[in-house]
Amino acid sequence: MKRVSFRRSAGLVAATAALIAGPVLSAHAMTPAAAPSGQQTYAAQARTAGLTHQQAAELQRQVDAVRAQEPRARQTSANTLAIPGGTVTLPAPGQTEARSLASPGTALACANGHLCITDGRGVNYDYYRCGYYDFNGVGDGTFNNNQTSGTRARFYNSDGSERWSHVAKGTGTASWTPVFHIRPC
Repeated sequence: MKRVSFRRSAGLVAATAALIAGPVLSAHAMTPAAAPSGQQTYAAQARTAGLTHQQAAELQRQVDAVRAQEPRARQTSANTLAIPGGTVTLPAPGQTEARSLASPGTALACANGHLCITDGRGVNYDYYRCGYYDFNGVGDGTFNNNQTSGTRARFYNSDGSERWSHVAKGTGTASWTPVFHIRPC
């Protein structure tokens, strides 16, 4: 069994609080000439989606915070990262619902065979590979277990004991703060 890490920590909570209350300029706010080409593309996506320079910089700090928690995370758009087993899509600053900034105006869908979760911050997690994953959701949110009928998604406490499970297909609500690990199938 392969165990993959996506850990929750006080640092992420502090970083999120700093994003809300702190200054909007950071080391990540680079001039276009100094920014890596991928970041230029992501900045262009953010501008196309209507984000201000400050909002785009804040969003990039949030992406960087996820990457700091999961070093294998790879940024794939202005607000989406590929993580082991799936993707994470962050809501744009000032929004409560995550939408892909690579395709503005398109709502996120939970494809057949996927387990999708939206936590209380509006962060969307889309798992499409079987495995055991550490989970970083916070607050009350929703899930869509759109996997093959009969597939059981399991949700675990911090000590690894099973908290609850759900058999596909179906949707529901849950408190994600006490969930530390997920096994989609």
